[in-house]
Amino acid sequence: MSLYWRIFLLNAAVLVVAVLLLFGPVTVSTPVLFGEALVLLCGLVAMLVANAVLLRIGLAPLQRLTRAMATADLLRPGRRPRVTGRGEIAELTETFNSMLDRLETERATSSGRVLSALEAERHRIARELHDEVGQTLTAVLLQLKHAADRVPEPVRADLRQAQETTRAGLDEIGRIARRLRPGVLEELGLHSALRSLVAEFTTPRLGVSAHITPGLPALTPATELVLYRVAQEGLTNAARHAGATRVALHLRPRPGGGVVLLVHDDGRGVGAAPEGAGIQGMRERALLIGAELSIAPGAAGGTDVRLTVAPTDTAAHTHTDTGENAR
Repeated sequence: MSLYWRIFLLNAAVLVVAVLLLFGPVTVSTPVLFGEALVLLCGLVAMLVANAVLLRIGLAPLQRLTRAMATADLLRPGRRPRVTGRGEIAELTETFNSMLDRLETERATSSGRVLSALEAERHRIARELHDEVGQTLTAVLLQLKHAADRVPEPVRADLRQAQETTRAGLDEIGRIARRLRPGVLEELGLHSALRSLVAEFTTPRLGVSAHITPGLPALTPATELVLYRVAQEGLTNAARHAGATRVALHLRPRPGGGVVLLVHDDGRGVGAAPEGAGIQGMRERALLIGAELSIAPGAAGGTDVRLTVAPTDTAAHTHTDTGENAR
């Protein structure tokens, strides 16, 4: 029965009962007596209450669907409103769930294309920084050294300072290129890449430690890249925004298969601040391999960034890496 007819028949039943009461024990005289007015008023209140209760029961599934629509988030997949009963509301709920399935699939596919293009652009920029800007600065450094060996002593000190400034700029370009294109990940693997990342973020003000459990399962290159980028973003947030003094990076096998990456800091915590582009990017990368990302306060304070990769994710998304390598 459609929602329209259910509401109509419920209201009709209440009104029919009220009319039968008027033909039965309840009568109205002219002028209306106080007792009769009181009975009619009580009857009206009873009809309104009964109508409100019946409508509340009948429209409860629609309210649940409305809340699900308002809270739907494609970056947090898997949440679906429960389908109850039969009729138009149940059909509407099933249609909404099917729409979410399609949108999540399309979002994951489009995110994969965007992230693949982003990685290709990172590689191009890193290559140009290394090949073009790096070589130019190297040539400038050699020219400064050549000039410093042939000028008087007062000018030589200035040229030596220019050499140091150029050398510092060359080192900074190298660091930027390594962040854009993790060559160590491709050449030495995930373990060495994460330890190199930890060493890069370690400073006198920020202590970063890596705890990588031996015996990790085999991971696809796409999964390793996502793990590296999430770790990189988690360390970046801890260093720039959390006000942390200690950060611990854990990578361990997951019971039943898969792996878990955890980046814990002792900073001020996430609070009620809205998620920025960095966290949104981590969620999109997690969707790319079907992993689950959670960002929550730590048990002892600070923030826990946890990426859980299921065992099926390491094999089911091999085609994603193939597409990235082809690009």
